Parts: sequence; C-alpha cells; structure tokens
Amino acid sequence: MSAETPPKEQIELYDELVSMFPEIKRKGKKVPYTSLNGHMFSYLGLDGTLALRLDKQNREKFLIDFNTELDVQHGSVMKEYARVPSDLQKDLPRLKRFFELSLAYVKTLKPK
Repeated sequence: MSAETPPKEQIELYDELVSMFPEIKRKGKKVPYTSLNGHMFSYLGLDGTLALRLDKQNREKFLIDFNTELDVQHGSVMKEYARVPSDLQKDLPRLKRFFELSLAYVKTLKPK
C-alpha cells in the first residue's frame, strides 16, 4: 500500500462500481472520486475507505444500519459523507443501491 494512493484492490472495486453507471466518469489520480455538476459525491480515501455523500435521511439511516460514521479527511469531518464499511465495499451488488442514492442526491443540488 502506497501512502500516496489507495490500495490497488480498493481502486479496482471502486472502478468496477463506477463502471455500473456509464453516465459517470471516475476522476482523480491520487484520490479517486466521482462528481456531477461540480459536486463530488463519492471518493476513495488514501486508506482505501469509500465515502458516499448522502442526503440527511439516507445518511442517518446508513450510519445506524451499518454502525459506521461520517468520514474524516485531514482532521475535518466530511459532514455529508458516510464511511462505507469494508464488507459492504466488497459487496458491489448491494453497494450499488447506495451509490445510486448518492448520485440521486447530488442530482438535486444546484449545478456549480
């Protein structure tokens, strides 16, 4: 594992997940992410943890259902981003639903 990029296995899983959505392109070389209309809605941290941007209702339910927390990057809490547990991160058919919720949420935001 390089300190400058997420682990290869997590990048491959992330790329496979993103490929399920042909309208979305994966961006970022060091920190892979997705965005729409100028709003980032998912990213893969350097430790390989996936974070999804969810609306308040879905985020709160996700945090409880998966016993997880908001993501923290460089000492800052990413208020709308829930950390995806590693077992869910590897279960792409199940994870796809939450990626869809994240994409649906960002579609409601005013384009930048």
